[in-house]
Amino acid sequence: MTPELEKHLGNLFTAELQFRLASSVRLAVTGNRQPLDLPMEWTHGRHRVRYKEIALRQDQADYAASFLHHSATYLMAVAIKDAIRAAVPDPKKSANSDVRAAYQIARLIRNAFAHAPFAPTWSIDDVCRDTTFAIAGVIELNTAGLQGKPFDWRHYGGPLALFRLCRFVRSEILKDPPSPHKVVPLPDRRIYQQGDLIWEKIDKPPSLDGYVEVEPRPDESIDLGGGHVLRPQRKE
Repeated sequence: MTPELEKHLGNLFTAELQFRLASSVRLAVTGNRQPLDLPMEWTHGRHRVRYKEIALRQDQADYAASFLHHSATYLMAVAIKDAIRAAVPDPKKSANSDVRAAYQIARLIRNAFAHAPFAPTWSIDDVCRDTTFAIAGVIELNTAGLQGKPFDWRHYGGPLALFRLCRFVRSEILKDPPSPHKVVPLPDRRIYQQGDLIWEKIDKPPSLDGYVEVEPRPDESIDLGGGHVLRPQRKE
């Protein structure tokens, strides 16, 4: 592998690590478990700020954490686009459909983010409109009708699809050999996440003070909002 490709391989892995860290930070902030400590006084070069200038409220941290997560997601697209261009002479015309799809998806996501990072909007080239770019089991983007529309994770499968694409590019296009996984200790809390819905396994029910009583549906299910529904476990 050339030094140039090794550099891009490192960039891809760095982007993945940042995405994983941003995912952890967002989860911790949402669960009110992320410390918001900052220096009482911070000097850097000729500048100085004090705690009251940079301190975060919990609601500000939760808001910022969501954008931190989005930024980490989009940075993967930038790293993917650049890595493919370094590895493949003309990825748009590659004989490998997976290479073409990976490059175009990453490029289009990068473009949407680059021109409006806080409110990404699709900017689809004429040659890419009304086209489906897909890698089986990894990611799919159908560009029909997307030109000028606000960016939405549902258009391409979401942050985990881009995370999988990043790994696909590392292993299948840059040919990064798999390395043995080191054992990572299990967390103290068992948390599960579906989209933006977060579940945590607890040993005992919390105090009901401040909770709102919800009326179940006729089938005993409970609408959690955002398309999520809680259904009772059926006993055989």
